[in-house]
Amino acid sequence: MTLVPVAAVSAASPAGAATNQFKGMNWARLGDNFTTGTHVLEGLSSSDSYSTVEAKADAIYAGMASMGVDTVRLPINTQDVGTSWWNAYRGTIDAATGRGFKVILTYWEDGASSGGKVTNTSAFNTMWNTVVSVYGSNNQVYFEPMNEPHGYSSADWRNFAASWISSHSSVPKDRILVGGTGFSQDLRDLCSDSRFSGTLFSYHYYAFFYGTKTYNQWLSDFDTRLGGCASRAVMTEYGAEMDSGLNYNDTNATDNFVRYLRAVTERQRALGMGGVYWPAIGGKITAGKSWDHYSMYSRSGSGTSQTLTVRNSSGAGRVRYGWGL
Repeated sequence: MTLVPVAAVSAASPAGAATNQFKGMNWARLGDNFTTGTHVLEGLSSSDSYSTVEAKADAIYAGMASMGVDTVRLPINTQDVGTSWWNAYRGTIDAATGRGFKVILTYWEDGASSGGKVTNTSAFNTMWNTVVSVYGSNNQVYFEPMNEPHGYSSADWRNFAASWISSHSSVPKDRILVGGTGFSQDLRDLCSDSRFSGTLFSYHYYAFFYGTKTYNQWLSDFDTRLGGCASRAVMTEYGAEMDSGLNYNDTNATDNFVRYLRAVTERQRALGMGGVYWPAIGGKITAGKSWDHYSMYSRSGSGTSQTLTVRNSSGAGRVRYGWGL
């Protein structure tokens, strides 16, 4: 049994969380999920049928499950839903729930949005109404109205999110994740808003948001942006370099990524907070490479015979540690 050092938990810590049932990974489109096209996630093909997508997805999830994953966060947009691709893409959702995974469906900015704001509310509402009509009664599926709503002021975003909740009153509040302000990076204004009583919150925390910090500064800043929301927060995006041989077990590290991930997972574990790592596979293409250097796995094989291999065992270990494993 691994014990959390007492010194790692400050006296001013937010209230303990109860969200570590989310031990997850983001499965992304190679090139990132911000697209005006469809979400053909890494490992899938736009010509795949529903049955092929479901079989491929199950193989991908088997690779994730070996690390203890029980949750996948999947992107949707107005180009996916209600199209022929939607009929196939649903295989990613159904394969996950069929395996007992939880699924977080998240709207990613597309042609119906601009600058971090929804600009075509009709297309946005049609998309969500279709998704909720199919999965609203499935208690393994969770709904995140918008990823990184950075175009809104705090007040405008909270009004927008509260309107979404009101418009989808059939969805239990404990299956809704409301993103923080900005790039989902600040929850402080949300907890005190009674319109979100009973919901969960989506929290993004990356090193590149905030530059270089000491280990203790990372601990403190992480808590500051959570405010009093820790008991309902799920860290739905966080990540660090996994392809450069960094040692995430180094307690005396001078590398900023190592200090960041060690601090984040320390607080996550101490607070009992769920986490959905960015990404499992897919994501931004790093310069000079054909993959996202944050990606947890390299993918091999083809068709429905695909396997995942962890890129950095110490990094994977820290993510598992943060999950409480």
